[in-house]
Amino acid sequence: MTAPSSRFYGWTVVSAAFVVAVFGWGVGFYGPPIYLKAVRDTHGWSVALVSAAMTVHFLVGALAVANLPKLYRRFGLAPVTIAGAASLAVGVAGWAFAIAPWQLFAATVFSGAGWVALGAAGINAMVSPWFNRRRPAALSTAYNGASIGGVIFPPLWVALIGWGGFPAASVSVGIVMVAVILVLSACVLGRTPDSMGLAPDGDAFVPLGSTTAIPVSDAPVVNLWRDRAFLTLALGMGLGLFAQIGLIAHLFSLLVPAMGAQGAGLAAGLATAAAIAGRTLVGWLMPAGADRRLVGAMNYGMQIAGCCVFLAAGGTDIPLLLLAVLLFGVGIGNATSMPPLIAQTEFAKADVGRVVALVTAVSQASFAFAPAVFGMIRDATALDESAAVPVLFVTAAVFQAAAAVAYCSGRHSFRYRIIESRV
Repeated sequence: MTAPSSRFYGWTVVSAAFVVAVFGWGVGFYGPPIYLKAVRDTHGWSVALVSAAMTVHFLVGALAVANLPKLYRRFGLAPVTIAGAASLAVGVAGWAFAIAPWQLFAATVFSGAGWVALGAAGINAMVSPWFNRRRPAALSTAYNGASIGGVIFPPLWVALIGWGGFPAASVSVGIVMVAVILVLSACVLGRTPDSMGLAPDGDAFVPLGSTTAIPVSDAPVVNLWRDRAFLTLALGMGLGLFAQIGLIAHLFSLLVPAMGAQGAGLAAGLATAAAIAGRTLVGWLMPAGADRRLVGAMNYGMQIAGCCVFLAAGGTDIPLLLLAVLLFGVGIGNATSMPPLIAQTEFAKADVGRVVALVTAVSQASFAFAPAVFGMIRDATALDESAAVPVLFVTAAVFQAAAAVAYCSGRHSFRYRIIESRV
């Protein structure tokens, strides 16, 4: 028997990124809806006021994430990640200790700017330098931390707030988060493949003629906002996440009449499990030469099928409702993880980080308004809830179909850019 080969250090980075994603999404993404209720219970402020603060939180994040590549180049990945965790901790504490609305909005600047360093673009920046051929599997594994954060943190926040109050809960979670990320950044994220004398995927070299998922050209794009591949990628991610976040924000309350609160909670758990399974299967089984835009469009097609089954369920057929949750849930994770993988195959290595940061910024700026827009649709049809429910699912399906069209309309557009660069 031969001795097993040593584990490629890139997978250690993936494990660290997974933990970072658990905190990033658990505190910065799934936390604000819990904070909203805690702030309202404490001060009696209106839903509109606190909801506006949550929107500002995500809009500030959209501005911050667009500048992450510049910050990484100037200060390094590890210091920016630590600063993001500290800013998020200070921001959440600000939510808890605010005694006036202006203080609440000031806190959202810190929380919004901080969480994106632990979000999608940050995770991509941590993992991408270590993987090329196996990047889909590596990213899917790291991004699954986001789903786990969604499972762990909402009930944890509720329990901690109920036990010691929102201020104590915010300080406790913030200290733990900063301490964990400080250790991970110092021990793991501060290293690079070059500093360890390693090549991506653990290869000593890339054999000539091997099949790899790398860009066809290393020609950088001067103006991304005039590049068809970038625009269709940003539009597809933005439209898809707008539909997804908008529907998820109201899904629990839509399921309660048929399934009860406990059943609706279990259904939400089923959606999370399906998201993890869908992201993992695509990441590990997608062929290296697959058309990733088609995979992304098919992912939205799966969610459209889920919306159709929701309509067929009529709000009462529990087996159909569970099937719909399963179909819709399968696509949740891939909506975030596919754009970085598409960017890997369509842009030069030097541009990928900038592309991922900007498409993430566009999508975050769009989905920041999604819960409010879907809420307005419900309010507009409040007199007839039986009419409101189908409208929500039809709206989500239309946006997802538009996202799939955007992805498909940009297929092979990067090849024309490459041809022009060679002329």
